[in-house]
Amino acid sequence: MSNKRFATKLVHGGFTPDGQTGAVNVPIYQTSTYRQKKLGEPTGGWEYSRTGNPTRAALEKLIAELEGGEAGFAFASGMAAISAVLMLFNAGDKILVSSNVYGGTFRVLDKVFTRFGLKYELVDSTKLNNIEEKIDSSVKAIYIETPTNPLLEITDLRGVAEISKKHGILSIVDNTFMTPYLQRPIELGIDIVVHSATKYLGGHSDLIAGLAIVANGTGLADRLAFIQNSTGGVLQPFDSFLLIRGIRTLGVRMDRHVSNTEKIVSYLINEPAVNRVYYPGHPSDPGYSLNLTQASKGGAMLSFELAPGYSPEKFLENLNLIMLAESLGGVESLVCHPASMTHASIPADIRKKIGISDGLLRLSVGIEDADDLIDDIKQALEASRR
Repeated sequence: MSNKRFATKLVHGGFTPDGQTGAVNVPIYQTSTYRQKKLGEPTGGWEYSRTGNPTRAALEKLIAELEGGEAGFAFASGMAAISAVLMLFNAGDKILVSSNVYGGTFRVLDKVFTRFGLKYELVDSTKLNNIEEKIDSSVKAIYIETPTNPLLEITDLRGVAEISKKHGILSIVDNTFMTPYLQRPIELGIDIVVHSATKYLGGHSDLIAGLAIVANGTGLADRLAFIQNSTGGVLQPFDSFLLIRGIRTLGVRMDRHVSNTEKIVSYLINEPAVNRVYYPGHPSDPGYSLNLTQASKGGAMLSFELAPGYSPEKFLENLNLIMLAESLGGVESLVCHPASMTHASIPADIRKKIGISDGLLRLSVGIEDADDLIDDIKQALEASRR
């Protein structure tokens, strides 16, 4: 599939029609184990579904093709994928992490992995010199999001890749917000890409899944495969099937997500009730020019801060179409309050320092009619006046 265009890879990657039946969809191999005809000779190489399952294998091959990596690995959640990647490191190792990182990533580092001796340091990765000056012999990786969650800040992927290679450390990027449809970090020199596939890749708010992809020539494929098999947080066959189905429509969904987002941003930046809009796909955003060099669009996530005199609580209570909910990336529009939801695990002083105010709202724009979404925002803003 390497010579096919991306939209074709989405539909045909990872699997060819079943040889026995001609089925055009990946079969759901709902089995835990496989018959062995002779001792030490598994049928087709399959032994036990924690180690490998044909449905999951098709998904893993698909995401590796889409991200341009050597191998892909499917996990039971995005946090399971991130945790497996963090298990590549040893006690005493330090990881530099984007200061504006997803709360769950911060929590697992701060509350779980530090108990086993892994160290981390938050750094403003939007300025490459901040990363460079923090690197010493203990630093073994740089972990970033771009755009970040929830302030949509942009980090130079090529620059991070160059720094990591210069110092012989790994570069890791959470590509959940952009998906490989809009941004492919491995092609820019990054070593590992992770996804919460629950979001845009699944696309329908009906599964929980995580993915990790490693670049060619890193020697990481066997190591991550060992961790996946040993710790066992694998994605089940039915969810693997659902995720493949979701990925097939990623291109058409993302086109609609992005066009809706651009319309909403154009409205919000001129709305007096809104103090600031965060969206790297708009020319007014500080990360706009850099984002254009590494992604095809600005994505479908935006955040905005209400002006003084407007209540976030009342705004959220008065939305009729847009739903207040955790998560993002589904066909329906979802809004959340980062300070009390996705980033509540980050201490208040750190939230304040990095710019996550109590008036900040994060919007995952769905594929509804954009004018209906704007109408819903307008009436909720009016109702939120203090």
